[in-house]
Amino acid sequence: MNAKAALSLKHDLSLDIDAVCRSIADAQKENGDIPWSEGDKTDPWDLVEAAMGLTVGGYHSKAVAAYSWLKEKQHEDGSWYASYRNGEPDDRTFDTNMSSYIAVGAFHYYLSTGDTGFLEWIWDTVRAGINFALGLQAPGGEIYWAKNPQGETDPMALLTGSSSVYMSLKCALAIANVLGIDMPAWKSSLVRLGEAIANRPHLFNVAKSRFSMDWFYPALCGALSGDKARRRIDKHWKRFVVKDLGVKCVSDEPWITIAETCELVLALSAMGDEEIAKMVFGWIQDRCFDDGSYWCGFTFPDMVVWPAQKITWTNGVVLLAVDALYNLTPAGRIFDHGFWASEHRTLFS
Repeated sequence: MNAKAALSLKHDLSLDIDAVCRSIADAQKENGDIPWSEGDKTDPWDLVEAAMGLTVGGYHSKAVAAYSWLKEKQHEDGSWYASYRNGEPDDRTFDTNMSSYIAVGAFHYYLSTGDTGFLEWIWDTVRAGINFALGLQAPGGEIYWAKNPQGETDPMALLTGSSSVYMSLKCALAIANVLGIDMPAWKSSLVRLGEAIANRPHLFNVAKSRFSMDWFYPALCGALSGDKARRRIDKHWKRFVVKDLGVKCVSDEPWITIAETCELVLALSAMGDEEIAKMVFGWIQDRCFDDGSYWCGFTFPDMVVWPAQKITWTNGVVLLAVDALYNLTPAGRIFDHGFWASEHRTLFS
């Protein structure tokens, strides 16, 4: 039984998983590169998100090709450029979030396939990327966001970016554990980073609170869990969530985005709020093009689809949300707070 049929029979959802995967695969180049859309740029973080979607759908060779492209593009210091176009540098900033997220993709692939050989193959890439990010960890535990093209550190910390690095570091430690490698300095960095995200908001010196990602990423990554996560989600729910439509990208703009909505679904599911997560996902499950791939977003109340491109990473996170809600693969638990709590003693002691 294919994934589409299995999902429809078990859960009565109108979602063609293979069509969503094909939309990503069709945009992928022969060398493994996955741009945002045909003719668009590529950035390392969103390439990983798209590759994770391919993994959910069983397109494993396509996902590995994407990771191989990243592996080839990595610099000696573990960084990547912030974006590429047709394989050439587009934005020459060296972003810590971009350098570290490959760890999430690698651990996700392992959870889905059980392939330790893949982890051995990608370990040096993951280690170098994480070390680049941690080389920009500030004394307070937060992560400075980037080095400029001249190699100078920009002492600016972003809450969303640091939260994403936190998730990446957890996954990198989990990979190290599978491979029998102890990384004590990483464990110390994780504790300091988690403390900064959870308890020191003043360290994140750029005001991004109007963006919904700043709202839910501390819960999505697990730096906030339990009552703390729920209080944060409850506090700003009405600011970002439009009932029956989805999640606004920015609080003061009438624009619902599929990616932010699905990432909130992932955060709610990670916290154990499955019914609410399914409700929110239900609001956007039919926001599709005729080929079954998902819109990037839409305005309201006029319901204009914008932008018109079919975005690879948007479709990737749709697949991640469905996997988290309906356990299509063993990787559906990757954001789950309960999963990480059960792993905590082994990974971080």
